[in-house]
Amino acid sequence: MPYQSINPATNTLIKTWPEHDNQQVEAALATADALYHSSWSKGDIKPRLQVLYKLAELIEARVNELAVIASKEMGKLINQSRGEVRLCAQIARYYAQNAERFLAPVPYTSDLGEAWVEHHPIGVLLAVEPWNFPYYQLMRVLAPNLAAGNPVLAKHAPNVPHCAAQFAELVEEAGAPAGAWTNLFISNEQVSQLLADSRIQGAALTGSERAGSAVAAQAGKHLKKTTLELGGNDVFVVLDDCDLDKAVAAGAGARLSNCGQVCTAAKRFLVHEKVASEFIEKFVQAFNSVRIGDPLDEQTTLGPLSSASARDRLEKQVAQALEHGARLITGGAAVQGVGCFYQPTILTDINRDNPAWYSEFFGPVAQLYIIKDDDDAVAIANDSPFGLGGAIFSGDLNRARRMASRIETGMVYINSASDTAAELPFGGVKRSGFGRELSDLGIKEFINQKLVVIGRES
Repeated sequence: MPYQSINPATNTLIKTWPEHDNQQVEAALATADALYHSSWSKGDIKPRLQVLYKLAELIEARVNELAVIASKEMGKLINQSRGEVRLCAQIARYYAQNAERFLAPVPYTSDLGEAWVEHHPIGVLLAVEPWNFPYYQLMRVLAPNLAAGNPVLAKHAPNVPHCAAQFAELVEEAGAPAGAWTNLFISNEQVSQLLADSRIQGAALTGSERAGSAVAAQAGKHLKKTTLELGGNDVFVVLDDCDLDKAVAAGAGARLSNCGQVCTAAKRFLVHEKVASEFIEKFVQAFNSVRIGDPLDEQTTLGPLSSASARDRLEKQVAQALEHGARLITGGAAVQGVGCFYQPTILTDINRDNPAWYSEFFGPVAQLYIIKDDDDAVAIANDSPFGLGGAIFSGDLNRARRMASRIETGMVYINSASDTAAELPFGGVKRSGFGRELSDLGIKEFINQKLVVIGRES
């Protein structure tokens, strides 16, 4: 697939980027590996932290410029793009402020003598990242690993090359040496070849199950550590004692943000039967009140899907769900005309024989299930191959806490939609992947936690 920037609101080609050949890839890997063996990676952490401080400043100075690039390239609403850019600056600054503490030696009490664990980089990493958050996904990998001293080669999604190039330029401008972060426009075959190279010590991937499986298989074959953040089919539980208006507003936002193209978006709405009629009425109203249009227009509330192929895939999924007995409440079709737009859609009456029950809809499509009680909600929530995030709305926090503990997922939010922050760990279980990014957990995923013991004198 060529690396092309195509505006999904107009289906117009903006620019095509040339791919890197094997010689260029080898040169990039050699540079990154040399950097790992230098004092930059293995010496004092402070110069690396200064790069992160500078990077945060550069990003904050260019919020609108970077946001426009993302909105033109993959269709995100301009204000949401601005929020993503600002979050990247926050993540860079968070690790600049906290990484030294996270990586400090940790003493252990032992009868064998004085003992402690040191934290050291492991080497060059390969990052394979998706288009839906074209800056944030990169920053989640860069910030902790730059602080730790791991150089990174990054393969971004083929439809966001402009964002990829801009990010790499920012890292360089912030003062990072050659090899600290290298953007590569490469094929899946070249990714496989890199994973087989002994100089690559780990891989971080966010993307589809198919991509995650392929990368994990090749990395496992060559005994390389991986972290995977894959799909999700998150529940949004609406209990009978919640603030219903708050749940409706949060639920509509959680499903339609970024045109529904979010791994942790609310996708399966589990609504208690006592409030189902009222919730559905208000939920439909919220979906039908969106303003579809140009993502650069501040008045637009729903932009396009990222590509024509993404729109076509969603069309097929909805048609298949209806063929297997689902009932359409509202929406259910692509918007006619130029661009990759799709109507906000609500499906219900989905049973376990319907492929939709186990599928992730990556677009503005909500699945609605009526539940009888808390046990029913937990059973449906856990009957999924995914386990990334989820949300519970209830007026009884103890009730919500109990349910949160029972749901098999990596993250649960109570009385708010799923979100992300630099200081909170991000990741899932089951087919949603493994490992954590962000927070103190994220920086230790690709670290040698080395034990040192001074033996007691006999």
